[in-house]
Amino acid sequence: MDILARLATHRALGPAPAHEHAWLAERGVLRTYAVGDVVTKAGEQATELLILLTGHLVIRGDRGAGSHKIFEWKAGDVGGVMPYSRGASPPHDAVVEETAEVLVVDAAHLPDAIRECPEVTTILVRVMVDRARTFTSSQLRDEKLISLGKIAAGMAHELNNPASAVVRSANTLTDALLEAESAARTLAGAGLSEAQFAAIDRARVTCGAPDASRMSAIDRADREDAITGWLEDNGATADVAATLADTAISLDALDELAANTSGEALDATVRWLAACCLVRSLSSEIETAAGRIHDLVRAVKGFSFMDRAPAPEPVDIRRGIKDTFTMLGTKTRSKAVEVALDLPDDLPSVHAVGAELNQVWMNLIDNALDAVSDGGRVGVTASREIDAVVVHIVDDGPGIPPDIQARIFDPFFTTKGVGEGSGLGLDIVRRLLQAHEAGISVESVPGRTDFQVRLPAAQS
Repeated sequence: MDILARLATHRALGPAPAHEHAWLAERGVLRTYAVGDVVTKAGEQATELLILLTGHLVIRGDRGAGSHKIFEWKAGDVGGVMPYSRGASPPHDAVVEETAEVLVVDAAHLPDAIRECPEVTTILVRVMVDRARTFTSSQLRDEKLISLGKIAAGMAHELNNPASAVVRSANTLTDALLEAESAARTLAGAGLSEAQFAAIDRARVTCGAPDASRMSAIDRADREDAITGWLEDNGATADVAATLADTAISLDALDELAANTSGEALDATVRWLAACCLVRSLSSEIETAAGRIHDLVRAVKGFSFMDRAPAPEPVDIRRGIKDTFTMLGTKTRSKAVEVALDLPDDLPSVHAVGAELNQVWMNLIDNALDAVSDGGRVGVTASREIDAVVVHIVDDGPGIPPDIQARIFDPFFTTKGVGEGSGLGLDIVRRLLQAHEAGISVESVPGRTDFQVRLPAAQS
């Protein structure tokens, strides 16, 4: 089958008139590519229009989660440089995965093609726009998945600690309650007077006092040794010494107990006191851990806007920024980063899609945390300027070299190592902010990088 016949049945260009097919065939060169051949190379500007007649071409890239397909062309597709395109360099190689026959037209002929082949030009421009839309959607989806992966990993770590604390404390609590019940039964049968019970109650008040928790390890060990010695001297079980050492009970208070009770009653008293103190401590730990889990779940819900439709509405950026730092808490603590927030209470809301705006904060703050060294500092400030809200995200990292500052918002451009960055984060930030009629700029010198986001304030 000759080229004209194949162009007439081509899925994309077939609707064009025959004389335009003839124009392309006259100026094109038919090439055959074997499996594994590189048709367009990463970083090199496209110089040819590619009309795929048979075969399969694929662009694969690593966006931080291993190599996967980014884009593909099959028989009936067109690629390469097109009329009115900017001639951008592809981010990755386009590799043949099935033997391909391609009609190649040099880019030098495209200005004439605009004049001589209006139908073909219209088709190619439409393909180019559709492809840009699809590619942008793919970028956004991939970046969301990357962000989701970071959030999931961070949240798994964040939730593990309090959840483990709840399980551990709950298990210990059962034993403590059984011990308290056993000691209480012994006390109930000891026939103690009201004065003796009053002395026991005074000792019980010391449970949960905070003083002991501030002791050093050495002081804590010395205190346990002293209580162990007292218990042995007074004929009481020394097994509860470690528990009593974590309270603020004093040896004087124990002496008062010994002055009012003795023998089996004193042993039951110290066991009951230790069990009661432990129950209080464990219940406090469970409450704290459960509160932490509640706060983390609330932060996830607020960050993702999971209960809201993806539509613009007045959004409080303070909550979004705080929730973002909660999501990134593991990274912040692992690098001992100092976080400084200056978000005034009277800051106006902005009109935005909350989940998309939080993706902006996630990318910018995550980049700032990556940039600083251990013990570094990341600060976020916000203020109102006329009818806008301006947010500054500042880090004290090494800065962005002047020669690449103009490129940091380009898709696939990254200064991170292979597999560490997708090169999409700042491009997505720029696109999301453009959709919100907002803007972003950066000022950077060694020791200070300041990303400035300007958002229109919501109308009252």
